[in-house]
Amino acid sequence: MYGGTFVRQNVYTVAQINSYIKNMFTQDYMLRFVLVKGEISNCKYHSSGHIYFTLKDEKGVIACVMFAGSRTGLSFRLEEGQMVVVGGTIDVYERDGKYQLYARQITLDGAGVLYEKYDRMKRKLEEMGMFAPEYKQPVPKYIRTLGVVTAPTGAAVRDIINIATRRNPYIQIILYPAIVQGEQAVSSIVNGIRALERLGVDVMIVGRGGGSIEDLWAFNEEAVAQAVFDCSIPIISAVGHETDTTIIDFVADLRAPTPSAAAELAVYDFALLMERILAYRNAFGHAMQVQLERQKNRLDAQKMRMKYLNPESRIRQKRMYCMDLEVRMTGLMKHVLTKQQHRLGLYAAQLKGLSPLEKLSQGYAYIENEHHSVVNDVRKVKPEDKMQIYVKNGIIQARVEEVREETYGEGADTGTDI
Repeated sequence: MYGGTFVRQNVYTVAQINSYIKNMFTQDYMLRFVLVKGEISNCKYHSSGHIYFTLKDEKGVIACVMFAGSRTGLSFRLEEGQMVVVGGTIDVYERDGKYQLYARQITLDGAGVLYEKYDRMKRKLEEMGMFAPEYKQPVPKYIRTLGVVTAPTGAAVRDIINIATRRNPYIQIILYPAIVQGEQAVSSIVNGIRALERLGVDVMIVGRGGGSIEDLWAFNEEAVAQAVFDCSIPIISAVGHETDTTIIDFVADLRAPTPSAAAELAVYDFALLMERILAYRNAFGHAMQVQLERQKNRLDAQKMRMKYLNPESRIRQKRMYCMDLEVRMTGLMKHVLTKQQHRLGLYAAQLKGLSPLEKLSQGYAYIENEHHSVVNDVRKVKPEDKMQIYVKNGIIQARVEEVREETYGEGADTGTDI
């Protein structure tokens, strides 16, 4: 802008700028292959086979990608926290205008070797069953003595003591001043665990403050893990910061992300306990008062009933009730008898209408042959057959002289021979 007026210059698109920057990266000979040392972070294995991750150190981060075709240069699986040296090309992803490291080879750095050793130890102890949940001991909710195996100086022990005593001023803390770093750390930590176990503390915290993987390595040793596993006292591991994970975190009965959190998990808040006890006391007192009032009202009601319901009155009421039942039962019996008599009369009339004798008295006859079979068809009879004819007042013995078949229709004229 000159004198309040914009001076017309060349205007470029975003794509043109990104392309120009990418060309600058391409022409830089140094960026064609560089070796970058850092710590693996945000590692993701894509379904396509590509690996996306970030390299970081104390002052910065860089995005990285290893395409599936370059994974022949990778002899191990990338995991969070590994220290590696990545060789590849730094180039610009033109669409997003972001540069990243396109990895072609990755090797473990010195600390990365420790991570590999850590993985081997972790797999070994897991196969031995040291991480199995059935071996975990429950941490008691209320404790009197707290054992702590850690360095006698530093933020970790101060945090544990401050938080534990703030939560319960009556807690007894027994500190074993252990060496937590260096060649003597393993034996010192193991001795501390065994010493506090012999003292019979209620719960034990084993840990230290944060540091590098080298600083925390004593807590990845098999001897320390074995001591934690064999201990009959519940152990809470509290090593480093929340992102740090050591072998004893998997072996311990409970893992705390920090020493401060371990103190909170081990020591119940005394003030909260007193508040709960007071709340229970008030609730119990209220419940007792309600129950006493309820029983008092019930007793008063019983007294009132006893006052007006004496045995003589109850007997009189029962007699009246029995008399009432007698009257009702007599009436019901009469009603049932009348109803059954009526039904019996109907059945008698029906039986009379269906009786064969009644039919015979009306002029009908019943015919049997000599074999006592009913004769109801002329085709079953021939001349000279003997017949028995039943009428209303006796039996007629007869012999067939002639058989003549006739057809009777339903609407036939009765005045005409058929």
